[in-house]
Amino acid sequence: MHHSGSSHSMMAEEATRGVAVEKFDIMKKWGINTYKCTKQMLSERFGRGSRTVDLELEAQIDVLRDTKRKYENILRLAQALTTHFYNMVQTQHALGDAFADLSQKSPELQDEFGYNAETQKLLCKNGETLLGAINFFVSSINTLVNKTMEDTLMTIKLYENARLEFDAYRADLEELSMGPRDAAALARMETAQQQFQIHKDKYERLRSDVTIKLKFLEENKVKVMHKQLLLFHNAISAYFAGNQQQLEQTLKQFNVKLKPPGAEKPSWLEEQ
Repeated sequence: MHHSGSSHSMMAEEATRGVAVEKFDIMKKWGINTYKCTKQMLSERFGRGSRTVDLELEAQIDVLRDTKRKYENILRLAQALTTHFYNMVQTQHALGDAFADLSQKSPELQDEFGYNAETQKLLCKNGETLLGAINFFVSSINTLVNKTMEDTLMTIKLYENARLEFDAYRADLEELSMGPRDAAALARMETAQQQFQIHKDKYERLRSDVTIKLKFLEENKVKVMHKQLLLFHNAISAYFAGNQQQLEQTLKQFNVKLKPPGAEKPSWLEEQ
């Protein structure tokens, strides 16, 4: 029993030592990689090192970043419009209630207060319908900007990191190839060649991923914006033309669902 206990203790100690060695190796590789990338980054910044450039892809990436900034501005303005319009509809609702109350208590002005109350009530109904369309527009733009575009930009960030690593290991290999050719140097060169190939494959794979994502993003952006801009235009036009039927038809056309009257729901501001 004593011998068995000792064996278990030794096995546990070996396992612990193995985990420690594995963690040390991971930290060592991370440290070497970080050092090489930092060195490459500084070399590029001070104009001493060369970097791999894909002019066409980098131009597309710049266009995406600029497009995202412009769409973020549209999103902010549409959200502001929603807030202001929501406040106007709430004011109209309160004004309609005040007119209705005075219609009951002012016999000499009952008709005048009455039709003003009805007008405000109709404006509120149409305003809530328009708010549904604008909110749908805001939600779709938000998804496009903060999910779809952001996902592509995350892949771009991985690609740019891979590019830096690739150039760092390329520079390392080039430096070794200009040094002595003794046995130790050749061994280091072989290791450097293997690391260079690993990072080259990673760089090319991510470059391909970015190219594909940019293509699909552009197609998706055109499809989404075609629908949303048409919805926004038709809903705004119908509302300010006072065409209630066309306004409701626009929401049906684009499958915008409104909650039934009286249903409990958060305020428009809370939904933002």
